Parts: sequence; C-alpha cells; structure tokens
Amino acid sequence: MDSLGHRGLTVNPFVGIGKLNPDTDRRRQRRAMTEDELQRLLAVARQRPLLDALTVRKGKRKGERYANVRPEVRERLEYVGRERSLIYKTMVLTGLRKNELASLTAGQLHVDESIPFAVLDAADEKNRQGNEIALRDDLAADLRDWLAEKLQRLQNDARWKGEPIPVRLPADLPLFNIPAGLLRILNRDLRLAGIAKRDDRGRTLDVHALRTTFGTLLSKGGVAPRTAQAAMRHSDIRLTMGVYTDPRLLDVRGALDVLPSLPLDASDRKAGRATGTDGVDEKFALQFAQTLCKLKQSESSADKMTGEGSGSEQVGCIAVSADSVNEKGPLSSADNGPEQWALRDSNPRPHGCDASRWHLSSACQVVAA
Repeated sequence: MDSLGHRGLTVNPFVGIGKLNPDTDRRRQRRAMTEDELQRLLAVARQRPLLDALTVRKGKRKGERYANVRPEVRERLEYVGRERSLIYKTMVLTGLRKNELASLTAGQLHVDESIPFAVLDAADEKNRQGNEIALRDDLAADLRDWLAEKLQRLQNDARWKGEPIPVRLPADLPLFNIPAGLLRILNRDLRLAGIAKRDDRGRTLDVHALRTTFGTLLSKGGVAPRTAQAAMRHSDIRLTMGVYTDPRLLDVRGALDVLPSLPLDASDRKAGRATGTDGVDEKFALQFAQTLCKLKQSESSADKMTGEGSGSEQVGCIAVSADSVNEKGPLSSADNGPEQWALRDSNPRPHGCDASRWHLSSACQVVAA
C-alpha cells in the first residue's frame, strides 16, 4: 500500500519472462496454395454469387439450382463474381494486404505504362513508407478491363439518372469494393472448391494466406531472396524466407537436377581420366623400356672399350651383343627386376630365337609404340 492508500504489487510478475519467438510461437500458421487450388478458387469465386442465388433454400427441392433470377439481378451477381475473383488474383500476384488493396483508387493505377504499376500511399502501407507495386502484364490487362467496365457502368447510371456522362473515372474512386466479411466469403469459396481450410500440418488458409502464397510462389519460381524481399516489402529477409515461404511447395526434387552426374558404370578409361590414373600402364612400360635400352647401350659401349663383343648387331633401336644370356629365371629382383621378368613372360620367345635379341627387341617395340 502506497502513501495514498492504494494497493499495488511489490514485485513485477513478468520479470524473467522472455519474449515469444515469432518464428516458433506464431499464433496462426498459414500455408500457401498450389496453382491448381488457385485456379479452382478463382473459378468458384466468379460463379458462386450467381449459384447461391439460383439455389433453393427451403422445401423438398432444397439445394437444387433452379430458382428464377431477374436479368438485372443476374447481371449484378455476375459483376460481383468477377470482382471477387479479381480481388483474389490481385492479392496473389502483388502480395498486397487486405487493407492496402482496399485503399487503392482508380487514380493510383498506371496500367497503360510500358511497365505497369500501382502507387501505394505511405498512409495506407503497413510500414508507412509508401511504394510502387509492380504489376504483371496479364494482371494489368485484367485491371485495365475492369476499369473500363466500371466506367461503362458509371456512364450507364448517369444516363439512367439523366446526369452528365463522365468521360473518365474519378481519381478517388475505389478500385474494388472489398466486403468486411471477406474471410467468411473466402471460407465458403474454399468449401465449394473442395479446398481444405486446414492441412495435415495444422496450417490454415485465410485472406492473409494469399500473401503467403505470393511469397512462396516467388521462391518456388527461383526468384533471388533479396528480390523476393523487395517484392514483399519486408525489412527482414528472415521474414520473407521463413514466415512467408511454405517449404512444402518448393521443388526440392527439381533442385537436385543441378547437381553433377556421377555414374558408377563408367568405362575404365573414363574413370581413369576422372581419378588422374589414366594411361599409368602405358607410361610405366614406356619409362621401363627406355631405361632398359639405356642400360644395354651402356653395356655395349663398355664392351667396345674393352674390345669384347665384336660380334654386336643392331636390333631395333639399340646395339646389342650376340652373346648368349642366362635363360634361367631371376634369382632376385636385384638381378633382373620384376618388371623385366614380367616383360619376358608377356613376350614368349619363339623356338630357336636368341634370348638376348628377343627380349631387347620387345622392349624397343614398346618404346617405338
């Protein structure tokens, strides 16, 4: 109790309680819609206002669609259906929030420019900065037709009332008439289109999920994260890549196709090129034969200096002695070497051929090859 007699807490009960992590403790987790779901949603949104009017609500034929609708009512309901489908499409292809889209007027659209865009005033944007919203060419064409239809309806009303006929739309005329119960309307459209409101992960679809769909489709289409952040008008890239990107819609399997091909059944030569061992056997045989020839050349030169081996002959690429050699197998690798013995075994000497001449001519053939 303080000096004025008021009772109060002596300690702060919230001390030690940390802030919630918006990435893990989001109150509502939204999912993105697939392209097939979007097409079904747009088709239903356009047809449902008239279908509801044609549906019998009471009696034995409840639920059947045969009710009589006056032509002027039919025209108005078809107009409402076109508006709702275009609202959904605009939100998906621009990422505009519901209140931001509701603030747009005819004068803020520049659909006849080479690069069409819409101007979002700072007072109507969430971050209070203002921005130019890029428009796809097909969306700009739809909005251009929509503005032309609104002008025609406005002119028809002026004729019926006997008022001056406008030649252009007022700059402050709202682009769309967005109903306050848009979430309820979306839920009915989803139900009629056969689209689940909640998926197996517990993520839901609502009006703001159309903005999540926009961010996810950007990532799925391969848009650079920094560009997607600018399109989403986010100050933090983690918000774009985390909260507003549904990983289930990303083509992870298709992304694996950019990895290199690593076949296991490649030929030995290709495998040798890949590991750097291609041609090892040929290089070894070439070096061995050259070394062997040099050794015999040295022996031949030594014979000439001592006056021995006068009966030497030219065999292949070197001068060799006609003296016989020991035809027994090598006693150790120091005598003849395993390489020389392997060469001798792989080139069997014909009957009657001198052993020294046969082995050295085989070696020189390897050098010549």
